This record gives sequence, C-alpha cells and structure tokens, in this order.
Amino acid sequence: MDLRKLKKLIDLVQESGITDLEITEGEEKVRISKGGMAGPMMMPPSMQFYPVPAQGLAGPAPIAPAPAAEAAPAEPEGHVVRSPMVGTFYRSPSPGAKSFVEIGQSVTAGSTLCIIEAMKLLNEIEADQSGVIKAVLVENGQPVEYGEPLFVIG
Repeated sequence: MDLRKLKKLIDLVQESGITDLEITEGEEKVRISKGGMAGPMMMPPSMQFYPVPAQGLAGPAPIAPAPAAEAAPAEPEGHVVRSPMVGTFYRSPSPGAKSFVEIGQSVTAGSTLCIIEAMKLLNEIEADQSGVIKAVLVENGQPVEYGEPLFVIG
C-alpha cells in the first residue's frame, strides 16, 4: 500500500471520532487503531492503588514546579522532518554501509534521508525541502513513532 495513502488514512482516523479502521486491498490488510489497548488494563498487585483514609491529613501537599528547561533538549532551528509512520529507523541502506546523510551535508528535496522499516517493508524517507542537515535526532536502529522528529534541515 502506498505510503501517502497510509498517512492520509492515519490523519483521517485522528481527525474523526472513530477508534478503529481496517482496510483490505487484495492481499494487503491495514488496521489503524486510535487509543491503544483493546481491553481493561491489568496491573500486577505491586502496582495497584488503594484508597487512603483522610484521617490525619492536613490538606494537599504543595506541588513543586517542574524544571521545564531541563526536561527536553532544544531542537536546532530549521525545518523538522518527522516520521510518517511507526517503525525502526535506519541511517544506511544496509548494516556497515555509509549513511544516507551526515550532519552538515547539503540535500535537495527528494533526497533519501533514511529508511524506516515497518511490517518487514523498508520505506525510504525523503527530504521534503532542500537545505543542509543541521541535526539527526534519532539513533540508528531505534524505534520511532508517527510524527516523531527525525532530522532538522536548515
């Protein structure tokens, strides 16, 4: 199934009120689910929560402000190329081969930046604009989510 078609289907599921979509074309079958788990969540006994009696409590404890600046590293400025799918990120066409792109390398729109393996299919991810690779935000072999930042092009 075409990558653009899959992305459009994912966008439609996100924008609509439906939670599941299943499409079959010939021998290909795609199922898109919104919301995660299909049943009630079971927790091991060590993680279960029990109510605490309110006797002796003075009131809610003050909440310390979270350090916002330390939580997430700042992305370099420029155009962010995001993952169009869930899968495994690869910087090169095969193990031991040279990476498609390096930091500081100039790319043109349509240049292959990486491969994302999804359901045993290797999908080439192309630059959607020309520029210079400012940052590679994902490590080789790391799983990526839909919409996750992969590269910064400046």
